[in-house]
Amino acid sequence: MTLACRVIPCLDVAAGRVVKGVNFANLRDMGDPVELAAMYYAQGADELTFLDVTATVDDRSTTYDVVRRTAEQVFIPLTVGGGVRSADDVARLLGVGADKIGVNSAAIARPGLVGEIADRFGAQVLVLSLDVKRSDTTHSGFVVTTHGGRTATTLDAVDWASEAIDRGAGELLVNSIDADGTKDGFDLELISLMRELASVPVIASGGAGKASDFAPAVHAGADAVLAASVFHSGSLTIGDVKRHLAEEGIQVRI
Repeated sequence: MTLACRVIPCLDVAAGRVVKGVNFANLRDMGDPVELAAMYYAQGADELTFLDVTATVDDRSTTYDVVRRTAEQVFIPLTVGGGVRSADDVARLLGVGADKIGVNSAAIARPGLVGEIADRFGAQVLVLSLDVKRSDTTHSGFVVTTHGGRTATTLDAVDWASEAIDRGAGELLVNSIDADGTKDGFDLELISLMRELASVPVIASGGAGKASDFAPAVHAGADAVLAASVFHSGSLTIGDVKRHLAEEGIQVRI
């Protein structure tokens, strides 16, 4: 049975407010996360992703109160990431309403964290968040970054994704820093590379600018498509994206 493609709005949160920039820089205020979450739920979002984009940089935990209030407004899966450093952090986030947890910087610093979370809570809870940019220093042409895209590593993005899946990651959230906020479309080469290696669902993120950008990402191998600025600005609704996907022959939940 073919699974329906999921459409996921992303709430990038800093200091309790939703923010958005271009290439992870020049962040601007886009509104209240709780209000936006409720609006996207009403529009028919399949899931929500909540990323505290400055938690790791500020060396603090995700804002639990905002997660709790967000979870109270939506009754669809809620993925939360940012500042997750231990399995106990995961337990606390699940306790305030998260359904899945995204890990990035802490897992790169200590890969064993992936297995610890998967063993304790199940692979279905663990989303490996990959902030990826193009690089001529790796064999795949893509390198992973940490700290909200601010710090480059020497890790090949494909190799790290493969290792994390082996360690227990249940899903890949693949965000192109080069495409992020540009509205020029998803990085289809990156999505295809991740699809080739991944035995788990792949979420494509970064670059959506119009309704017609989403279907190519699905055709490239994405199981779900994630966007932020086009939804926050009101230029597209969840329904607009789902209608276009359906017109392209892609199964969605209406």
